Amino acid sequence: MSQHLSLDLTDDLRTTLNTLLRAGRAPARTHTRARILLLLDRTQADPCTDEAVAQALRCHRNTVGHVRRRFLAGGLLAALYDKPLPPRAPKKITGEVEAHLIALAWSAPPEGRQRWTLRLLADRLVALGLVERISHVAVGTRLKKTL
Repeated sequence: MSQHLSLDLTDDLRTTLNTLLRAGRAPARTHTRARILLLLDRTQADPCTDEAVAQALRCHRNTVGHVRRRFLAGGLLAALYDKPLPPRAPKKITGEVEAHLIALAWSAPPEGRQRWTLRLLADRLVALGLVERISHVAVGTRLKKTL
């Protein structure tokens, strides 16, 4: 453990972590992270090394290092909890677009072609103005779910 990454917990933080562990309502991942912080606390009589903490808590030593760095960079909440995921983009293929897609897939292929390809279907959906842009993979996924 390098000197510039040592961890000194205040009495309030130690009390908060112990309360969190005693309550037993947090997810197991949060409990493990709280135990990591308590074991790494340099104000204890004998703070543990990363390897000792990892072995005691049955996690990887990289996890111990990540929790320590997150605590030092962002505080207690950053160390205990993951950042929320960004919101997902809205689906491009709605019910109306899906109906057009299925009708198009069952219709006769364009002149000079024997069958519809996913790329042709995607290009046709864009040409009809049903979607602004769409990949052939999204078209294939939707057809796989419906047909």
